[in-house]
Amino acid sequence: MTLLAASALTKAPLWYVTRSTAVIAFVLMTLTFALGLAATQRAIASPSWPRFATQQLHRNVSLLGFLFLLTHIVTTLADSYVSVGWWSWIVPFVSGYRSAWVGLGTLAFDTLVVVIVTSLLRDRLPLRLWRAVHWSSYLIWPLAFVHFVKTGTDAAHGRWGLYLAVVCLLLVGVAATARWVTPNEPRGPVRSVGRVR
Repeated sequence: MTLLAASALTKAPLWYVTRSTAVIAFVLMTLTFALGLAATQRAIASPSWPRFATQQLHRNVSLLGFLFLLTHIVTTLADSYVSVGWWSWIVPFVSGYRSAWVGLGTLAFDTLVVVIVTSLLRDRLPLRLWRAVHWSSYLIWPLAFVHFVKTGTDAAHGRWGLYLAVVCLLLVGVAATARWVTPNEPRGPVRSVGRVR
């Protein structure tokens, strides 16, 4: 079995890197979305786990997921297994392969880039503008979810990727429920970034 896997990897290394980075990026984006939902309403804030820790974890996991996503895009474009087209990484619905589903992934990526850039410039932007742009991040995960399920071979025909997608959907559902049932007041003295030395 190991010999068979090694043989397949040497024949199509970019395809396997594309698949693996897609899975990792999707899982990290799911964690990012769930942490963002939970941090917004202090759903998991407590004296032992301050809100800023969740927010910092949210940012770091988001950037790590973005790196895996970039690797996924680059290897997909470089691989000759399917013809996606070089413009499809930034222009939605122009892919030569499953254009509708790849286009949803492109929309998710474009939105993610805008959210990350404006978040990095948050101190220089008006708060209302930053909030308006950041609200668009609620579109990223559903778009990525459909892209993952409909484009990837691992989620097709009841394969393990489909089960992974269901688990990620449940995680987001739990985080969303925690957000909407938790009041927006801290349950105790919650430390902020300014108070930590």
